[in-house]
This record gives sequence, structure tokens and C-alpha cells, in this order.
Amino acid sequence: MTKIVVAGAGGFIGGHLAKTLANMGHEVRAIDIKPLTRWYQITPGVENLVLDLKIKEHCYQALNGCSEVFNLAADMGGMGFIETHKADCMLSVLINTHMLMAARDVGIKRYFYSSSACVYNGQKQADPNNPGLKEADAYPALAEDGYGWEKLFSERMCRHFTEDFGLTTRVARFHNVYGPFGTYDGGREKAPAAICRKVIEAELYGRNDIVIWGDGHQTRSFMYIDDCVKGVLAIMYSNIEEPINLGSAEMVSINQLVDYVEEIGNRKLTRQYDPNAPKGVRGRNSDNTLITRYLGWEPSLPLKEGLRKTYAWIKQQMIENKGKDSRKVVFNEF
Repeated sequence: MTKIVVAGAGGFIGGHLAKTLANMGHEVRAIDIKPLTRWYQITPGVENLVLDLKIKEHCYQALNGCSEVFNLAADMGGMGFIETHKADCMLSVLINTHMLMAARDVGIKRYFYSSSACVYNGQKQADPNNPGLKEADAYPALAEDGYGWEKLFSERMCRHFTEDFGLTTRVARFHNVYGPFGTYDGGREKAPAAICRKVIEAELYGRNDIVIWGDGHQTRSFMYIDDCVKGVLAIMYSNIEEPINLGSAEMVSINQLVDYVEEIGNRKLTRQYDPNAPKGVRGRNSDNTLITRYLGWEPSLPLKEGLRKTYAWIKQQMIENKGKDSRKVVFNEF
């Protein structure tokens, strides 16, 4: 049994990871800036602390007495958020900087940092028929403004703390993670959850149209949360020293994504396109050559299968929380 910190545990991925680690028998300390009433999951037996990890002293409090860290804490959301909150996204650099300093000083043995595909050079994502972004495509640097630059800088911080202080760090570049127990409204949601919500609204309230940001031809790949957690653990305990992609290679257009969700909801909606809405790069996909070579595995749950699970969960939440704050605490049973 290892005493492990999960930073950002009140969020989507962090909540799933904290639960998985606890189920594996580890002693878990979960950290998030949000009040406990706004955490997406709380797992029995886990120590939960509400701390602002941008504050250096809070990082020492969070890490003291532990031996491993999974740092998923950041101020972030979908494209609608990161394109309009660039300064807030950049301020997350304080989290990883102070966490690394604390990890060095309290004797942390392993440190995982969650980076993003937003670090990749934007010029390599101008074509919807993206062949897949290789890890080397982050340089020469031209990252997503704000959020992507912060992630790329924090990757470099991890590298130099390894080189200068011997701290074992692992970095994964997430590609669009989705699934149950995550944000589906309020402005921070990502495309799969947002589209599920819009189709469910049509199902529940008789609406017949859907607004799609951009022209719908922009492409992405989407990784189901279970694949994400499995990949995080595999990378953390591997010998992979460089940042590595963690994402599905099943690329779809946003129009195709809407097709899939309409099929699940048994609805056909009138599509309205908003060319002025935040839409990000034209084409992004994960090249999984490196992770397959290192681990003999890659995220592979078919998108349609993951969407069915996600749709069912969001629909349940929308029915149960009609007229209420959708971000309720869910207590997990082992």
C-alpha cells in the first residue's frame, strides 16, 4: 500500500482516478479547490482536503507524508472556456510549479503530470484529415494560446526537475477525455458531454434543433474515462521518460459525433451552425505509435460504446436534477 496524492480529485478524471487507487488498496489523499459539495465524486475511505494548490504552502500541506503524486489540478474546461479564460488557464502554472517544489522537498518518489494535446503546434492541425499528432509535433512550439502554453511550460518544468533534482516524473498528453461523472453544462463541458446534453434536451423537452459550433467538419478523437485511467496508471509506473500521447486514434468530425449521439437518443435534429463560436483547431488526432511500442496497449474503447454509457448517465442526472444544480456529489461504493 502506497500513500498517494491525487490533485484535482474533485474533478472528472481526478475523481475516477482517486476511486480506482482506493479500490486497489492504496491510501489516497484527494485534493481540490472546490468545496466538497461541488466535487463530482467522493470515495469512502479517502482523505479529502479542500486546498488552493496555487498557494505554495498548501502544496506542502497536500504532499507531506505521501510518496507519490498524480497532479491533475488545473483551471480548465472545453473550448468555450479555454478560449475565453486564457489568463486563468495560464495561472495554473503556479499549481505545477509549487507542487514540483514541494515534491522535491518532501521526498516524493514519483510524480505524474497531466498535460494536453493542446501543446501541439497549431500549424500541424489546420487540416481536418489529420494523420495523427506525434509527440515530436509539439516543437517548434506553437501551442494553443493560454491553456496549451501553460501545459507545455509545465512539461518542461517536470523535465528539469528530473534532470536537476532526480525527481521521477511522468507526463501524459490527454486527448479529449469523456465519460460519466463529469461536466455536461455550465460552460466548461467538452463536445461529447455538450452534444449528449443537447440531444437529451430534445428528448426530454421536445426541442427539434441543435446548435453546432463551427461548420461541424472539424475533427477530434475522444478517449473514454476508463481507458484514460488505465493509461495514466500504466504511464506512471513505466520507464517512459518523455511526454507521451494518451488518447484514442478513432478520429471523427463533430458532425459524425452528433450523428452518433442522435442515434443513441433516437432523435434527428435540425442543425444550426455558429461560425463565430469557439471551435479550436481544424483537425486533431492521437498518433499512438509510441504508447503502443512502450506498453503494448492503446486506448481503444469504441466511441459509440463510450457515448452510450455517457448519454445514459447524463440523462439520469438531468432527470434527477431538473431545476437544481447539476453538480452534485456522488458517493461511490467499493
